[in-house]
Amino acid sequence: MSATPDIVIRNGTVIDGTGKPGFEGDVAIAGDRIVAVGKVEARGAEEIDARGQIVTPGFVDIHTHYDGQAVWDSHMQPSAWHGVTTAVMGNCGVGFAPVKPGDRDRLIELMEGVEDIPGPALHEGLKWAWESFPQYLDALESKKRDIDICAQLPHAALRVFVMGDRASHLEHATEDEIRQMADLAEEAMRAGAIGFSTSRTISHKTLAGDPTPTLRAQEAELVGIALGMKRAGAGQLEMVSDFSLGVENEFAMFRRMVQASGRPMVFSLSQNHSTPDSYKVLMRLSREAQADGICIRPVFPPRPIGILFGLLGSQNPFSGTPTFKSLLPLSFEDRVAAMRDPSVKARILSEDRFAGSNFPLINRLSFARMFPFGDPPDYEPPQSQSLESIAAREGRTAEDVAYDMLVSGGGRNFLFTPLTNYAGYNLDPCREALEDPNVLTGLSDGGAHVGFISDGSFPTYLLQHWGRDRATGRFPLEELVRKQTSDTAHAVGLMDRGVIAPGKKADLNVIDFTKLALQRPEMKFDLPAGGRRLLQQATGYTATIKSGQVTYRGGQATGALPGTLVRGAQQ
Repeated sequence: MSATPDIVIRNGTVIDGTGKPGFEGDVAIAGDRIVAVGKVEARGAEEIDARGQIVTPGFVDIHTHYDGQAVWDSHMQPSAWHGVTTAVMGNCGVGFAPVKPGDRDRLIELMEGVEDIPGPALHEGLKWAWESFPQYLDALESKKRDIDICAQLPHAALRVFVMGDRASHLEHATEDEIRQMADLAEEAMRAGAIGFSTSRTISHKTLAGDPTPTLRAQEAELVGIALGMKRAGAGQLEMVSDFSLGVENEFAMFRRMVQASGRPMVFSLSQNHSTPDSYKVLMRLSREAQADGICIRPVFPPRPIGILFGLLGSQNPFSGTPTFKSLLPLSFEDRVAAMRDPSVKARILSEDRFAGSNFPLINRLSFARMFPFGDPPDYEPPQSQSLESIAAREGRTAEDVAYDMLVSGGGRNFLFTPLTNYAGYNLDPCREALEDPNVLTGLSDGGAHVGFISDGSFPTYLLQHWGRDRATGRFPLEELVRKQTSDTAHAVGLMDRGVIAPGKKADLNVIDFTKLALQRPEMKFDLPAGGRRLLQQATGYTATIKSGQVTYRGGQATGALPGTLVRGAQQ
């Protein structure tokens, strides 16, 4: 250890990311590394008093969508507000490289539809200083940020690059096209991609309603790409799927991909309300694969994947009605005022909410699982608070209740609608997933769904709800920290972080756990071209340290930007 460490964190409860019991001690940092843990005699150039607080590794979020934001923004908010110091982006098969100049708009339209990132913001913010994936990595590396980012090769962009219109028409790849994709995958992994991602879900569509180009990709194509990664000896496979081939059949294909390539796989998993027990089957199949030496791990959220419907957002239950659409040219204030007119309300409630909607999930909405979203936000509301239950008690329709809630509060209220993980009106599926050692915690989608989902706060919620506030079924804090530090970091090959130990990356959080709390999401208009996004902050983060520099104090950015692009696995 140097004579004068740059930073010493004093007298905190160190929760080191391994799952071991926390202990009172100091952490010394020199440069971008931890140099001592325990009793540190030397004074630091900066001292942080963590007495009565916890000290954790920086959180590692392996499912985000900062692919565009990372090009124009140095602050990866909202994730950076929630203790995240490393984020993996390029999930779900969508992204912006490789790309031919004539296909740029096509990739933007897909990202806008799949991840609800405003097209005008992407058109203005993306400078397109690349065509190949290695060139995209170079562009990312040229910008400093408040966190580290890792990029995956997105299948949709790869498929369009090789196949052109045939990819969007969901045609099968030829043997020559599969070879080209495999070669490009090998090139991307050697250049520093952390993995390859693809999507097989009908929910992923452009705003025009066209499915993602990867929806019907055949096994030969997927295995071929994985074999390109095998040649590079690098990269993880990331998958999201509806399991339309049947759970057992499609999972068997996952196994064959992993066996053929030797590359580990993660896939998105949550409780589907229409088949509420299927997640249990997939968790079991994953455990069995792991026991056979085939690394396939689900990534499961710690709360519902839930939509926030609001008049400021991109979606609400009445967005598809002709009368509501006719009000969109008005200013927000005038629109709300018009909606208070009883005759306008009557017209909107009489119109078909579904026929004119551009929202692919509109048919999955249910007022039986739609709730007022309060302050502080409640992500596990009782069934008695659903709009259907309120309507029954008041002798009204659920549509009428929803409408009045939306226009009250100056039109700034939200309605919370869990799409997954809430079949029984509780978070027991999330508890089961947290209990399974093979399941990874995540799916925050940080940077995406900015008009109607605000899940970048998952890391804070995991600690607050499951470690402190839930009445039953809480988990030891040490295990919850491990779940989003060493477990996620090591799953994607980042062995240099996620643990507080000498020699590891100096990525840390100092948290006043008694004050840790989520704030109510707010709609901001701070994207390029004035694009809107939901942002949610938290209280309780005393300091976040990235690569030995304090990037946030009390939830406020310091201006330090030590984060960079991480190229591939790290030892």
